[in-house]
Amino acid sequence: MRQNEEHQQLEHKWLGEALAGNIAAFSNLVDLYQRPVYNLCFRMLGNPQEAEDAAQEAFLRAFKAIKRYDPQRKFASWLLSIAANYCIDQHRKRRVAQVDIEAVAPVDLVERRPGVETELLAREASDDIQTLLTSLSPVDRAAVVLHYWHEYSYEEIATELELTESAVKSRLHRARRSLADAWHEQRLPSGTVERRQHEAAAV
Repeated sequence: MRQNEEHQQLEHKWLGEALAGNIAAFSNLVDLYQRPVYNLCFRMLGNPQEAEDAAQEAFLRAFKAIKRYDPQRKFASWLLSIAANYCIDQHRKRRVAQVDIEAVAPVDLVERRPGVETELLAREASDDIQTLLTSLSPVDRAAVVLHYWHEYSYEEIATELELTESAVKSRLHRARRSLADAWHEQRLPSGTVERRQHEAAAV
């Protein structure tokens, strides 16, 4: 608790100085948020070098737009939204996405199915989650990462991604179902999916 209060005090102090044009103060904010911004970019882009470049670009954009920052808004949310939108732009340009994550997705990420919750808690499942996330569109992936890793509300995601709240809910619901279905298929014994498809075609 004490550490969190100190963090907030430093952020408030440096942010005020940065808004007044103090470059050194903004550099302190960069040091303070370098890890969470990089982690978000890494989950979105899946490549360490690209994530590092994206994080640097996000901080540069934040610095250029600092005068337009609304102090009533959480600085972390504002900064992470800049990073998320930049990563979405990168995905749209290359149209190929690979996502890596450093921790297993939260249990609520998928629909409730027997056995899935327990498996998601296992560390070795992270590689499978990585593969599953690559199947989502850039915007859906951003919504998932912001909601489940950074605890953004539907309203906050809608604001940051320029969507309606109903669209955010729809995207997250679709993403959960898609991830759950893909996860379930991954856990089936080898050949089961092909056999089921063959049996369905024969009916």
